[in-house]
Amino acid sequence: MGKEGKTSSRVTLAEVARVTGVSLPTVSKVINGRSDVSPVTRAKVERALETHGYRRRPRTPSRPALVELVFHELESIWAMELIKGVEQVARDNHATVVLTVSGTRHAIGPEWLEGVLRRRPVGVVLVFSTLPQDVRQRLRSAAIPFVVVDPAGDPDPDVPSVGSANWAGGLAATRHLTAQNHRRVAIVTGPGDMLCSRARLDGYRSAMAMASLDVDPRLVRFGDFHVQGGFEHAMSLLDGPDRPTAIFAGSDLQALGVLEAARVKGLRVPEDLSVVGYDDVPLAQWSSPPLTTVHQPLRRMAEEASRMLFGPDEAGKAAQRIELATHLVERQSTAPPLGS
Repeated sequence: MGKEGKTSSRVTLAEVARVTGVSLPTVSKVINGRSDVSPVTRAKVERALETHGYRRRPRTPSRPALVELVFHELESIWAMELIKGVEQVARDNHATVVLTVSGTRHAIGPEWLEGVLRRRPVGVVLVFSTLPQDVRQRLRSAAIPFVVVDPAGDPDPDVPSVGSANWAGGLAATRHLTAQNHRRVAIVTGPGDMLCSRARLDGYRSAMAMASLDVDPRLVRFGDFHVQGGFEHAMSLLDGPDRPTAIFAGSDLQALGVLEAARVKGLRVPEDLSVVGYDDVPLAQWSSPPLTTVHQPLRRMAEEASRMLFGPDEAGKAAQRIELATHLVERQSTAPPLGS
């Protein structure tokens, strides 16, 4: 290739094979993301491709244009908002959306990768906290762009991602309650190993400090973002004479569980207990009473992620992080505590 380097249009796979000392079929396997290449060989070929500016050929227009949207579960109601966002942008770009369920909330399942390399979509939107290095490498080898829609808020710096302002959301929810003169405010956030849960909790703590209120550790709970978890934590929090007068739930689904717990305990919302949710899914306005909640722009997050896939230069956005604003939506589930 010469010391002066070559332009991407002049670099051939045969030259990459010669420089790396591997066979041409092996280089081709790396380019196509095949699994039957050792990690050491793959890394060597990838370094050579990157060093000499090799660019994959554009996909042939005869292939069907697919955008793959990958979840670890489809049970959460907010998944529908993400699907709608991806579907809108895909339609605008004459592509079809493929839905896949794989892995856990932390990482994609290992079986998914071989399938996506066969399907060769125009891009992948993943709803996960992290993406293993080998998965990123093989997707890039196959010239498959990817973006993480990241509810957790902690992607690796070289992963393009879209998230939202979780700390600000937690702050707004709690300040709304302290401004109404609530002094015993509980929080049922999400799983403790997710950064979004911690960020919302930190926002809660900051708002309590701004109101000169101590945080009672008994009023801090880590939930699972689902209805049952919200119900169980609320039943515990409301059991006893020193109960909270308000509960901030880290998701609308958990808030629905809190509302049910209040009903079981014979408490009126908002007269006896104020409740704030998080996400602002469509169901929130139809709860009884309609739920005050933090609006997380789920559909727009999915739209922005999808637009990144169709950008003109994937390499230019390799470390791009978009963080969208959240805001409080006031409805009828909050009010000042009785006697305040």
